Amino acid sequence: MARFTVIAFVSAVMAVLLGCAASQTVHVVGDSVGWTVPQGGATVYSNWANGKTFAVGDILTFNFQTNEHDVLQVQKTSFDACTSTDAIGDAVTTGPTNITLASAGVHYYICTIGRHCQFGQKLDITVSSGAPGATPPTTSPTTPPPTTPSPTSPSPTSGEVPCAPTPSPSSTKEPTGSTPTGPTTSTTPPTPGSSASNVLASASVSMLALTMGLLF
Repeated sequence: MARFTVIAFVSAVMAVLLGCAASQTVHVVGDSVGWTVPQGGATVYSNWANGKTFAVGDILTFNFQTNEHDVLQVQKTSFDACTSTDAIGDAVTTGPTNITLASAGVHYYICTIGRHCQFGQKLDITVSSGAPGATPPTTSPTTPPPTTPSPTSPSPTSGEVPCAPTPSPSSTKEPTGSTPTGPTTSTTPPTPGSSASNVLASASVSMLALTMGLLF
């Protein structure tokens, strides 16, 4: 259990570090020129900064030789006059060095050694508060789900005969009194009585006698 906890903690830390690294952009000031006295003056660094997006969390890399140059962040008045009177923090004298952009706004950097700033070793950039290249998420319209019509009972037409209700079965008791309460029907044919059998036998004999008389 302890081993699993340590692995989960290390994984979480790595995920945070990777996320931070993915959100940061490292800008090498001047690219191959580095941080030096430019041959073309201050426009070299102005042209380098144009077209680039700087955001809070990004890193500026100043490539220079130690004791030959330094980097100092200053206010705009000191940037324009190439002085260190309105410095923000201390000058960095060991190169190369990385400076993380910690706030939004316009940042000004100069080199305070000799007349390097007057010869164009100065940089101003505009830093945004959002992540570089971030775009607001787009929302797609949501299509409502189709509605299913509820089944309706078909109404009877003139050609259809509605079913008659099925009567509930009820028990019928035979009358116990001498006088019946109403006519009753029976599905069993009556059994002929003895008088009917005698009449039938007599008729049969008579017909047999008549037939014998006619023949003879």
